[in-house]
Amino acid sequence: MKTLLAIVLCFAPAGLCAEKPSWDAKAAAAYLDQRAAWWAAWKPAARDHGTFCISCHTTLPYALGRPALRSALHETAPSTGEQQVIDNVRKRVRLWAEVEPFYSDAKNGVPKSAESRGLEAIVDALILTNADARTGEFTAESRQALEHMIALQYQTGEKAGAWIWLNFHNEPWEADDSQYWGVTLAAVAIGNAPASYRATPPVRDAVQLMSGYLQREQARQSLLNRLGLLWAAAKTPDLLTAEQKETIVRDLLAKQQEDGGWNTSSLLPATWKRKDNTSLDTASDGYAKAIAAFLLEQSGMPQSSAGVNRAIEWLAQHQDHATGQWPATSPNKQRDPATDAGKLMSDAATAYAALALEGK
Repeated sequence: MKTLLAIVLCFAPAGLCAEKPSWDAKAAAAYLDQRAAWWAAWKPAARDHGTFCISCHTTLPYALGRPALRSALHETAPSTGEQQVIDNVRKRVRLWAEVEPFYSDAKNGVPKSAESRGLEAIVDALILTNADARTGEFTAESRQALEHMIALQYQTGEKAGAWIWLNFHNEPWEADDSQYWGVTLAAVAIGNAPASYRATPPVRDAVQLMSGYLQREQARQSLLNRLGLLWAAAKTPDLLTAEQKETIVRDLLAKQQEDGGWNTSSLLPATWKRKDNTSLDTASDGYAKAIAAFLLEQSGMPQSSAGVNRAIEWLAQHQDHATGQWPATSPNKQRDPATDAGKLMSDAATAYAALALEGK
């Protein structure tokens, strides 16, 4: 198990020793569990029927990343927090026709009801099929979630193949360009399902429409959205050509900084500016590094390859051992990192770091 104990490297014959810091899986798990518990109990996250909403920054990455730590921690079952999130999603899937959307037109303005449904359908399917992929069981709730998702897919028009997606004009997941990111997550969700299910006509048709949209819109996307294609293509191999995959990887490696890291602003649209007019951070940060390393691995690059190896080393060296997190800052405004809102990007960074470091 990875611990805080340093790996000591000694250089003979001089006897000089240098310490290479290791990352702490137990501390990372504790941080993620605490943040998931906070979100589930946080009053603004509460929704009807005793449920809570799923956030792109905290609970979605948690549901994907926390299971990656089980082997390092010798766990044989989901943590309490994981199970709470999964149970919450399953409940909302079963009550789909009864539960209110995460946000509504009445409270938040048109078209927030539809946007919320589109986002929730995708993240529900992604969380449940991700859990199923680990157990080998395709549950009834996962099938329901995928059916809900496919039913909301655009069938015609310029958005054919996509889904409506929540837009609060916040990068990197709820912005004007985030619909594309949402479609890549839908592709991952479908790709997690058994091959026999994917071969059924409704699902096969949905994948064809989705693939057309992702190819059609690829050229105008931010680097982050194009990285999502690497994840989608890992689940749907025919989605990208080898040349397209190589181009995305090459473009990402070209943004890698001298210290081996990336910064989130370099992955976003070039025109993006913070809402408070403060300068975007340009130093390497936990989220950009974690998502880049994880998605390079999804593209098929091993941890031993030069670009990924530098990324993994950066992550191992930059965990905050006092808290267990990988710090990251908001691209939307300056936030106090000691506050719950100031930790949101670090929530995502820590979950994706777990996936990258464990090679999951």
